[in-house]
Amino acid sequence: MAGHNELGKKGEETAVSYLKKKGHRIVERNWFFSGYEIDIVSEYEEFIVFVEVKTRTSAEWGDPSNFVGEHRMRRMVLAAGYYIKKNCIDKPARFDIVTIILNERQFELKHIEDAFLPFL
Repeated sequence: MAGHNELGKKGEETAVSYLKKKGHRIVERNWFFSGYEIDIVSEYEEFIVFVEVKTRTSAEWGDPSNFVGEHRMRRMVLAAGYYIKKNCIDKPARFDIVTIILNERQFELKHIEDAFLPFL
């Protein structure tokens, strides 16, 4: 497995542990639909939460959340819409981003709740 894949997997494991501790009930991980992927789907309070996880070894090139661009957001919204319809979910959707900087000297996790709204 390539190094970046291992880092991503480790980041997702860390994000899942963090979200569980906050009270999220993890429903899906790495959910795919027609080429779209959602890293984590959870239920939290009254929401169905779709989470994008970005893991980096440093912030040298900027905050990891900056790498969740409009194209990625649109793809998440499309996949989330399908997920909600397919599973007959009657909860408001929320889109979160969890960023992780992970290396030998540093561990930093940031959870951005309600990071973006669905595009109309």
